[in-house]
Amino acid sequence: MSTTALTRQVRVLATPGHRHEEILTPAALGFVARLTAAFEQRRRDLMQERRRQALRLAAGSPLDFPLVTSAVRADPGWRVAPPAPGLTDRRVEITGPPDRRMTVNALNSGAEVWMADFEDATAPTWENVIGGQLSLLDAIERRIDFTTPGGKEYRLRDQVATIMVRPRGWHLDEEHLEYDGRPVPAALVDFGLYFFHCAQRQIDAGSGPYFYLPKLENRYEARLWNDVFVLAQELLGIPRGTVRATVLIETITAAFEMEEILHELREHSAGLNAGRWDYLFSLIKTFGHRTDFLLPDRAKVTMTAPFMRAYTELLVRTCHKRGTHAIGGMAAQVPGKDPAADQAASAKVRLDKEREAEDGFDGSWVAHPALVPVCRGVFDAVLGDRPNQLDRTRDDVDVAPADLLSVRRISGPPTVDGVRTNVSVALRYYAAWLRGQGAVAIDGLMEDAATAEIARVQIWQWLRHRVIRREVVEEIVEEELVALGAEYPWAPVDDLRALFERTALSGELPQFFTPDAYTRHLVRRPRVTA
Repeated sequence: MSTTALTRQVRVLATPGHRHEEILTPAALGFVARLTAAFEQRRRDLMQERRRQALRLAAGSPLDFPLVTSAVRADPGWRVAPPAPGLTDRRVEITGPPDRRMTVNALNSGAEVWMADFEDATAPTWENVIGGQLSLLDAIERRIDFTTPGGKEYRLRDQVATIMVRPRGWHLDEEHLEYDGRPVPAALVDFGLYFFHCAQRQIDAGSGPYFYLPKLENRYEARLWNDVFVLAQELLGIPRGTVRATVLIETITAAFEMEEILHELREHSAGLNAGRWDYLFSLIKTFGHRTDFLLPDRAKVTMTAPFMRAYTELLVRTCHKRGTHAIGGMAAQVPGKDPAADQAASAKVRLDKEREAEDGFDGSWVAHPALVPVCRGVFDAVLGDRPNQLDRTRDDVDVAPADLLSVRRISGPPTVDGVRTNVSVALRYYAAWLRGQGAVAIDGLMEDAATAEIARVQIWQWLRHRVIRREVVEEIVEEELVALGAEYPWAPVDDLRALFERTALSGELPQFFTPDAYTRHLVRRPRVTA
């Protein structure tokens, strides 16, 4: 790849770390610079369009299937690319951050796919970002084996899961890299460094460069990713169409453009995934000003709620209509020390996966290796020897726009316990995230940023509509901070209080908690001395 046409390069603003030079090579940074030069302005324009769309919807504009793309939806003649090597059978997928221990455990878990998550399950410290890239490179090179100081060995098995990488969303920056005086888009950092170092290695190993794409809100953002793929393949001499990407349908606006998103990515598509908490988070962000979108305790908003059923059934129908996989949502339970509680959790997971398999999903997510056999057993019972059920087209499904928005049928006020749970989860997750941990076991569930987001926006929504009093929330916050400080003396209580106030108690709802918290707490640059 030649970078001689560039007049600017990516500058590294962070302190060098152990083995960072293996990832941050001049050629790799030049590759990221090419992507940034080509696509940063379009990204900025699309983020501005997000803000305009949010204002239009807040002002009362209806949300509907786009009229201008009705021909795309009506055209029976197009299908997405066939499954790539390693992606035909996806009945069990495990997710987690790409730290070294998780990398070995996930690849050895028995799941067909591991989603290496630089997004919601990773707190984006510079060490986590580059360390994750090193973990993936070492795993692909099969040199990641290690022994802990306590003597526990981590060794890759011969047969491992297919790797799919989830980069950070379009809305995030990487403050430790700079191009033309601005931070580099975090999505292009995570994608670009992995693609540069690992794409050809994965192809040579019989797999390929595969991705999960988060937080997309419309077809234009999918088109941007497709153009990134095209240029990246061209720059490295990789045949066009080698990349595959599954899009997470985790925003309410994307749910109205599922076919259009597949169409934009059709030569690189690997289907769609149903992301539960982020979807509810998006629903509240978009319509939180309306009383008819007032949600009860999040534990009461299950996947059997009518508007959630409409969303998942439409996803399956859309994917199978176009010949691609529909992947179900997360089972976040983690095993504990109580056998009875573990058995109850497994039973709950089994019921959830049975619903997905019976609805036509081709596979589903788990957060812990112990749940792989549970999920596999359910999908084995439905699929048998078939790798998927793409032939089940779900022609019986007919979803109208109103069905996707029928929240009123489960609308209701929160309980005091529901308020306390949201405050507790948000604060505990914030504490771990500020310490550099993005996947956190809380009350028997493996939580990531999506859980904290839905927890804090529900508090904001309930306060806005005055179904809870601010002084009650503030009292609960103080009680939970005292408990948190007693359990974790390292917890920065004042920082946590301030972060919660900014993200859940302010008059205007921040779109995400992560950009502000990242800039204030996780960005580390060398001191400049005279």
